[in-house]
Amino acid sequence: MNSTTKLTLGFSPCPNDCFIFDALVHGKIDTGDLEFDVVMEDVETLNKMALKGQLDITKLSYHAYAYCLKEYILLKSGSALGFNCGPLLISKEPVRNNTFQINTVAIPGKYTTANFLLSLAFPQLSNKVEYLFSDIENAVLNGEVDAGLIIHENRFTYEDKGLHKIMDLGEFWDDLIKAPIPLGGICMLRKHSQQRLHQVNNLIKASVQFAFDNPESSMTYVKQHAQEMSETVMKKHIQLYVNQFSIDLGETGTKAVTLLFKKAVETGLIKRPELPIIMD
Repeated sequence: MNSTTKLTLGFSPCPNDCFIFDALVHGKIDTGDLEFDVVMEDVETLNKMALKGQLDITKLSYHAYAYCLKEYILLKSGSALGFNCGPLLISKEPVRNNTFQINTVAIPGKYTTANFLLSLAFPQLSNKVEYLFSDIENAVLNGEVDAGLIIHENRFTYEDKGLHKIMDLGEFWDDLIKAPIPLGGICMLRKHSQQRLHQVNNLIKASVQFAFDNPESSMTYVKQHAQEMSETVMKKHIQLYVNQFSIDLGETGTKAVTLLFKKAVETGLIKRPELPIIMD
């Protein structure tokens, strides 16, 4: 009887992550001698767990990865990158002629890439209040904050709630860097062998490819965790955040990640000069 190795695997309940990992965690692909103990949390909780090295494999924000370089190595599969798919800064009232004064802003977490982009675009904004990403729209509607930084599926729902866009930080990044935005990646503890790293990377790649080849196969899992989200929003979410970069970063994706780190160091948003460590 062959022995198995169990690894902890962290990802969010968002449609893109459930789409990516469905085949892996439900035996739709052969995982060999590996079993996965899934830890499902929002991205900022996963970021904080990664800072403590708590999970073998985890989804995390690229911003957070800058603080985990000694513990984790970035895998080439499973990432969320793309053009103009970044966070949106929104408000309750329409903004005209740049006269809107932002005193407080709700953010989905200190270590999110969204917060990094906000700091890059609005370095003067210092009064940030952390919220669970799904609570930010209501915080703006209720007047708890002047503006909110929304991510994930909320970019598809804010207008229906009467909220207004101040800035698309995806467009801001594209104008600034001319490269896809590295939002989130999949990292693995560096203590694991190269063989194990490559095995996990290839399994994630196979899981993404299975999902692309069988797009309806993952929808039960996606719906299970999407709760009140409509199926149309679920599918838009997946289409926006899962793409060729999710299968493999490739040269373009790898360059984009490096550019993000360089810009962060250049602007002083990250004090450490290290560049991202991506598996061979």
